[in-house]
Amino acid sequence: MNRLPRLLRFSALGLLATLLLPPVATATDMFVYFGSHRAGPNIGFSLAHFDTDTGVLTKPEFLLEARAPAYFIIHPDGRHLYTCNSGSPGGVAAYEIDPHTGHLTFLNRELAGGGDTSYISLDHTGRYALAANYDGGNIAAFALRPDGRIGDWTAFVQHTGKGVNPQRQTHPYAHSIIVDPTNRFALVADLGVDKVFIYRFNEKDGSLTPHNPASVSVAPGSGARHVKFHPNGHWVYLINEIGSTVIAFNWDSAKGTLTEFQTVSTLPADFKGENACAEMDIHPNGKFLYGTNRGHDSLAAFAIDQENGRLTPIQHISTQGKTPRNFAFDPTAKWIICTNHGSDNAVVFRVDENTGQLTQTGQPVSVPYPFCERFLPVR
Repeated sequence: MNRLPRLLRFSALGLLATLLLPPVATATDMFVYFGSHRAGPNIGFSLAHFDTDTGVLTKPEFLLEARAPAYFIIHPDGRHLYTCNSGSPGGVAAYEIDPHTGHLTFLNRELAGGGDTSYISLDHTGRYALAANYDGGNIAAFALRPDGRIGDWTAFVQHTGKGVNPQRQTHPYAHSIIVDPTNRFALVADLGVDKVFIYRFNEKDGSLTPHNPASVSVAPGSGARHVKFHPNGHWVYLINEIGSTVIAFNWDSAKGTLTEFQTVSTLPADFKGENACAEMDIHPNGKFLYGTNRGHDSLAAFAIDQENGRLTPIQHISTQGKTPRNFAFDPTAKWIICTNHGSDNAVVFRVDENTGQLTQTGQPVSVPYPFCERFLPVR
């Protein structure tokens, strides 16, 4: 006779317990890490959530103090984050990620051999980190230890020379370094000498050796900044900070050679103001390329001809802020988050995967001194 009331009581208790439990993360929930281009109390890394269904980005919460973690990456294991530290002396640092909370634990920091370390990347084995030192005009590589810490140097190379711009190119300024899809070569964009250097990379010991030819030159005064490989591995694109251009190359992975075939402006034809490019990336479908304009304060979008790799401008859209720095695609590649360093905010854009057009979604979200952003699925 009393069984029904008892069942009702247990059902009510079960419902109450369910309501009191923290919400279970869905597959659409992403952590978004932001790094600040400053140092000081309550400045460093912050953490937000992003919904890949709706495009909603929450306001980031301060996570961990760090010295100018300007550009950073997340290891494919999802458990470690590696950042370069701007300023002097430059360096690289390692953090462990709690996959459930997203919290970071500092592991170690190593000097990188030059001032204002501006870029860090990993080789395709995930066993080496490569860094570019902007003020130092040099590059370095490090072995990563099994516990995720940054280990000993495996390579160090100093660039020499200068460019034609007496204010910006008084010496080498190494600005980025990435390995090619075969993991046999590394390309380095140097703003100070208007070159893309080509190195042979040895994944057995992490060494870097100048290739023959050792570099390819671009138009004087261009200011080579970031270089990216197309998903097909046959085309390479270089965004130039000073010249506000993107240069397209054919890449011969057997010979390790770059052959330039196109240069396009990142700016509208009627723009007459000052501008400096920052980040560039290619949509995972390989059909579109995007770059940030600091001055015009926009994202420039290009269609990529799938037959020959040539670029055609398709859009310039305001980033709703000043001096946009970095941007990143979410894991679904349906969204871009772009940071505006000069106005302390981040903006979400929906990506039309058929046309490449961007549409702003929601209002800008406040982020202190934002530079870089990276996604990580919530577990």
